[in-house]
Amino acid sequence: MDTPSPPPAPDPVATAKAQGDMNANTAITSQLLNQTDQVTPYGTLKYDQTGSSTFTGADGKTYTVPKFQATQTLSPTEQALFDLANKTKTNLGQIGVDQSAKIGSLLGTNVNLDTAAEDKINKLASARLDPRFARDEDALRTRLTNQGIQPGSQAWNAEMTNFQQGRNDAYNQLALTGRSQGVSEALAERNQPINEISALLSGSQVSQPNFAATPQTNVAGVDYTGLVNNNYNAANQQYNAQVGQQNAMMGGMFGLAGTLGSAGMKYGPGLMAMSDRRLKSDIVRIGTTPHGLPFYEYSIFGRREQGVMADEVEAVMPEAVAVHPSGFRMVDYRMLGLR
Repeated sequence: MDTPSPPPAPDPVATAKAQGDMNANTAITSQLLNQTDQVTPYGTLKYDQTGSSTFTGADGKTYTVPKFQATQTLSPTEQALFDLANKTKTNLGQIGVDQSAKIGSLLGTNVNLDTAAEDKINKLASARLDPRFARDEDALRTRLTNQGIQPGSQAWNAEMTNFQQGRNDAYNQLALTGRSQGVSEALAERNQPINEISALLSGSQVSQPNFAATPQTNVAGVDYTGLVNNNYNAANQQYNAQVGQQNAMMGGMFGLAGTLGSAGMKYGPGLMAMSDRRLKSDIVRIGTTPHGLPFYEYSIFGRREQGVMADEVEAVMPEAVAVHPSGFRMVDYRMLGLR
């Protein structure tokens, strides 16, 4: 009985190549499905194939992948607004260039806050206090004269001294309370041109382009490797089942051999011997019997023997063949003149 051969193991290289082909096809299919042209009130988005590129996969095979270009087109209204915005930015940028020359001279001049604050206070005093004290001094002189107090007299000098002290106190108070305001005004005057130039420059910055998100694959890939392994496992299980069946059959045969004995058994008129082809394996023809039947050497019940095949004997001399209760055929070798 011939022993079944185990199924061949899958070729890992061939399986990897096939899986790589399927993965590449799945990715390309997903990309094509996701690259849908879009039309909106603001414009359109269109995909066009511009060519293809190749790469070598981990399996050593070269793959060809299509290359696409995404083109965004604004609607007429949006395009007009876009052009106006760019023109505005260009104008602001040019103004910034023209005005930026001032920054060098502004930053090249040191700021003395004490002097700047004093100048501001003096200007404020000249504008507010000087006119008021001038009027007050005139009014004081007129009043003293009307009272008969003569210039240079003790009373006159006392009144004028009090007036001068009051005026000095007012100027001192202005200096104490007006310094903070003077410093703020001085810094504002210095920083204002710089702030204006910075604002112009920031308004002329170029905006980054808006690109559409790259489509992501979402088509499930074919698990070709899994299918190959599943088929191999199924074939291997079938092989194991066949081997198990054969082992069970061989066990029954060896049990039968113990029952029949090595020489055969007495069954019918002659000496019968088991000679069923199904019990034999490693069969080799070695000659021909006097009756013209093929004569073989084979393995049966764990040993090498020589003899004929029951089915071939049955075809020319059926009376020399009998069927054992087990269902296997036996041959009367004495009728063939072989015992």
